Amino acid sequence: IFCRAGLRRRQVMAPSNGSERPPIYLDYNGTTPIDKEAIEAMTLMMSTHWGNPSSSHYFGVQAKKSMEAARRSVANLIGAQPGEITFMSNGTETINHALKGLAELGEKEGRRHFITQASEHVAVLETCKALERHGCSVTYLPVDAEGLISLDALEAAITPKTLCISIMHSNNETGTLQPIKEIVQRARKSSQRVYVHCDASQSLGKMPFDVDELGVDLLTIAGHKLYAPKGIGALYRRTTVPALPLLIHGAGQEAGRRASTENVIHSVGLGKACEVAKRDLEKNQKHMREMRDRLHDKLRQHMGSRAHLMRHNGPVEARLPNTLSASFYRVEANTLLSEVSGEVAASAGAACHSDEVHMSHVLEAMGVSKEWAMGTCRFTVGRDTSAAEVDRAAAVLAKAVLRLMPQDADAPVEAEACPMVETGEVKLTKFTHGMGCACKLRPQVLEKVLEQLRAAGGPVVDPNVLAGLGKSNEDACVYKISDDLAVVGTLDFFTPIVDEPEVFGGIAAANALSDVYAMGAKPLFALNIVGFPSNRLSPSVLARILKGGQDKCREAGIAILGGHTVEDLEPKYGLAVIGLVHPQKVWKNNAAQAGDRLILTKPIGTGILGTAQKKGLLNDEAREALASTLLQLNRKAAEIAQETCQVHAATDITGFGLLGHLREMLTPDAPEPALKKARAESSSNGAQPLGAVLKASSVPLLPQVTELVVDETCVPGGTMNNLKLVETAGAVQFGPALSREMQLLLADAQTSGGLLLAVPAKDASPLLAALHSAGLCSSAEIGEVRDISSGSQAAIEVQP
Repeated sequence: IFCRAGLRRRQVMAPSNGSERPPIYLDYNGTTPIDKEAIEAMTLMMSTHWGNPSSSHYFGVQAKKSMEAARRSVANLIGAQPGEITFMSNGTETINHALKGLAELGEKEGRRHFITQASEHVAVLETCKALERHGCSVTYLPVDAEGLISLDALEAAITPKTLCISIMHSNNETGTLQPIKEIVQRARKSSQRVYVHCDASQSLGKMPFDVDELGVDLLTIAGHKLYAPKGIGALYRRTTVPALPLLIHGAGQEAGRRASTENVIHSVGLGKACEVAKRDLEKNQKHMREMRDRLHDKLRQHMGSRAHLMRHNGPVEARLPNTLSASFYRVEANTLLSEVSGEVAASAGAACHSDEVHMSHVLEAMGVSKEWAMGTCRFTVGRDTSAAEVDRAAAVLAKAVLRLMPQDADAPVEAEACPMVETGEVKLTKFTHGMGCACKLRPQVLEKVLEQLRAAGGPVVDPNVLAGLGKSNEDACVYKISDDLAVVGTLDFFTPIVDEPEVFGGIAAANALSDVYAMGAKPLFALNIVGFPSNRLSPSVLARILKGGQDKCREAGIAILGGHTVEDLEPKYGLAVIGLVHPQKVWKNNAAQAGDRLILTKPIGTGILGTAQKKGLLNDEAREALASTLLQLNRKAAEIAQETCQVHAATDITGFGLLGHLREMLTPDAPEPALKKARAESSSNGAQPLGAVLKASSVPLLPQVTELVVDETCVPGGTMNNLKLVETAGAVQFGPALSREMQLLLADAQTSGGLLLAVPAKDASPLLAALHSAGLCSSAEIGEVRDISSGSQAAIEVQP
């Protein structure tokens, strides 16, 4: 019997994933493709003029000539002299070189005050924070609702100690253009020279630019923002600005201004890109403005009566010609962009997590409310963006927005305005921004909530409760029915970690069943729990999810007897599982004994691989291994352990990662007042707290995970939170040779992970032999439980 809570039926449409063509690119402020002419120029350098420009022979001279030609082209784009241009590795380096160099010069004069704005690019903000740590003072000017600073506030902030003002020409998120010429004029009023640095990375190639007209002293150029390659930038330094101390020390390249062998190939690419940008500026500026405004108008047109629930951030006129920062009321931008990722590529201005909304610092500085900020997307067109692409992108985006927009945000949405995604090649991970157990509430938050709940509820008084809230940290609750029978209950559900509905259903079921196996119990029956976006996905997709769960429960030897559904923004699925166990045979997760060996029955890394899979980064081996381990029931491992050895403690590794669940295994039951007193008495009588030694090299890992963990975009937020928790709690001590990547792997938020068993040392080898014989070949002994001296060591010591 299913209890229905507003699950609606609607007509459906074909899947929106067009694998035949790449998505429409609307993220040109993020980066640009390399211009064809720049590629040709770079190719010539790679094939012919590949010499070192510091060499005096023919090959070096040809490279030097090409470098200087490129320098002239960069200077020509901004109205500078070639000698005022220094090639560097990127825009961030130019900012560090300029600001830190000035700070070093200013120290001699006793002037170490900088001024910037709250909505400045993070490269400037982080450099300013570094300067503050070294004795400088920084004023962060507020901005108004359009992202503009107040010139009067700027002038008021200038003091005799002020050395530099660093304000970007255009904001990378909203396109807001700051009044740089007027800023320079205010700076020149000071009795002492106040240098003005300007990050012009986003503006070059999109609008006319002249350093003499603006009057800036230093200017940042980033190649990849104007159709040059990544890894190249340039710093303009006016001839009247003193030579800056070196940021990188070495030989005297770039006329002594920057050490390191010049990147000739990329410098030539930047030069050619600047030449093309100057030549085609008028045409490109006009085209980009037309495409930007067309996108804005088409979005509003497709949103119909709900167009007022979309708004533009920033000035209408004083902004970049290619940039549209659009907010959709009470829509989660990450969810929106994930859903349309097969057809449109753009950037979000906020990230909404389970317990908080992370707004961009730009939107926050502009005072944008969370209801609008969380739905902010940055759409930026390029010089090759076509009207057909804009029209198609607007239609796709508007339909997705209308599907995602809460029904109570305004008048009801017409059914035909927001057709659902039909079954077929649906990709479930596009409909969620968190995946699997990695999207659990942060453990730091959950611990605070449970602590308050236990304090409010007091100790459990029913003697038949063997495990449960306020009683223990167990994976499931246990209630004693008789001397030889107890009931085990658990509940687990989450968002998709894979795209296929049936596979997701099977994984969610295996994950929920695992809690029962981790108690040494046998599952009896299950109930479905469903959150489903019926205005985004067809009911047939839900049917496939439920079938996957049903098939997995059938494999476990139980039936699903009913369930409950609610309307939700994202698909969520799981089970409430009821099982049986003898009261004397319950596996507790915190009854380990000193000397026990720790056995793990599955490899870890599902959080990282799941995130990488959503990005399309998994190879075939990793993809197959991920699906296999996620779908694998812990039934066989539990049964073998029951038959082979005495299990002192057990848990399954899920959302809190291996370190988090091992920490729980070493933690006594919930800290009720009576328990605290008993623990204190036990400690005073000589009892030692338990710890563990974990051997990182023995922990089984999924394929490709060591390669992917170095990419921070593949590391789930849940994994980062897990590691932060055990570190801040002082629960773990990592060996000096243990890499940060391995630390993250040990904290990786798992979904449908293996069992972690604490067994007597004599039973470890027989248990592993039996597990391997049964096909559970990844099972491994990964550590040992030990006594620790109170206060002298972390509970978990991780060795290489």
